Amino acid sequence: MPRTRIKICGVTDAATVHAAATAGADAVGLVFIEGSPCFIEPDDAFHVMGALPAFVAAVGVFKDADVEVFSDVEEVCPTQFAQLHGGEDARTVRACGPDVIKTVRFDASTIEAELEKWSLIDEVCAVLIDAGAPGEDGFDWSRLAGRLDRCTKPIVLSGGLTPGNVAEAVRRVRPYAVSVSSGVERGRGVKDPTLIEAFCAAVRRADADLDGPRDRKA
Repeated sequence: MPRTRIKICGVTDAATVHAAATAGADAVGLVFIEGSPCFIEPDDAFHVMGALPAFVAAVGVFKDADVEVFSDVEEVCPTQFAQLHGGEDARTVRACGPDVIKTVRFDASTIEAELEKWSLIDEVCAVLIDAGAPGEDGFDWSRLAGRLDRCTKPIVLSGGLTPGNVAEAVRRVRPYAVSVSSGVERGRGVKDPTLIEAFCAAVRRADADLDGPRDRKA
């Protein structure tokens, strides 16, 4: 199977970008949501993006921003992808495209309809499922079993992921990508390079387990 992509979200400095890229992350998230512990000003984000090596993408993260605000940020700090993390309607999502990652919150009663809805929007390139705050044992990703069939977009898993539980999420859901923020922090809004490395390594081990003995012989 294709390898699982990894996004380290909420980066705020070049050192964290370097740690994420060195560990094997495919993307970093720049949070333009005021009030978030990982909020970064667009001017600062532009300079942080300068530390990105080739083929590691930048994702601008927004929540319920209107198109004018989105455009103003993108003018200062143009990112390859825009993650819309709020309750944006289809019109706003289309206006912020192309290459929008649309977040949906997991709710057993609505998740299938939400996935189908955003599958129909051309400007959406992936759908991120946010499991929210984890319980004592983390989110039971088996709750997504049979619910992803109607989604034609790549699936990104997020919410409560850590180096200790991400492998199980990958094995159960086999997503296109996983996204982590607080799960690799040593303090509120402060990323830990050791945890980032452990997270990426756990994803790679899960991929290897799913590939099975065939790839190990190669």
